[in-house]
Amino acid sequence: MKFDIQMFAADVGLLKFNIQRFAEAVRGKRIIYLYRRLSQQAKEAAWAVPSVTENSRSMSVDADTTITKDGSIRTPGTPEIEVNVTSIMMAGDERVKEIEDASKNGDKFEIWEVNLDEPVSNPSGKFNGTYFQGYCTSFETTSNAEDFVEVSLTFGLEGVGARGEITVSTTQQEAASYVFTDTVQTGA
Repeated sequence: MKFDIQMFAADVGLLKFNIQRFAEAVRGKRIIYLYRRLSQQAKEAAWAVPSVTENSRSMSVDADTTITKDGSIRTPGTPEIEVNVTSIMMAGDERVKEIEDASKNGDKFEIWEVNLDEPVSNPSGKFNGTYFQGYCTSFETTSNAEDFVEVSLTFGLEGVGARGEITVSTTQQEAASYVFTDTVQTGA
């Protein structure tokens, strides 16, 4: 029996493709962002912006080009990262006011991006995610006649963030999904 390495490599490649075909896509509502003014670290836990309709994180890197006799050489610059948030303004929402005031004052924020579909295997309530620090660089409210008032925020981040295990409370997880509640009375 002759072993054909090319046939084996083709079979392994096909197997890898078939496994990837059945991977489950991540739902957008399972990625949450938590915020806290850096100055409030000792006083409060991180919180979620209420009624978020969309989040995004973008990274761009400018590059300089040097022309040589052999062709171009690209030298990448420093990555610039932004987090964008769009939410429906809720009556009496103090967090939106806090963000607006903090952006006027130049207060730094801590921001956690958490994937609730990637829990850490050992500790309960911990998930894989990325931690950032930065500033609210854009604050906009949009109010048209037919829809709810929207708040759009942009956070310009410093550095590239740090990956790690992030503690997410049950209350914070509720930002992304329902948490089971029993039928019995829960309070007075």
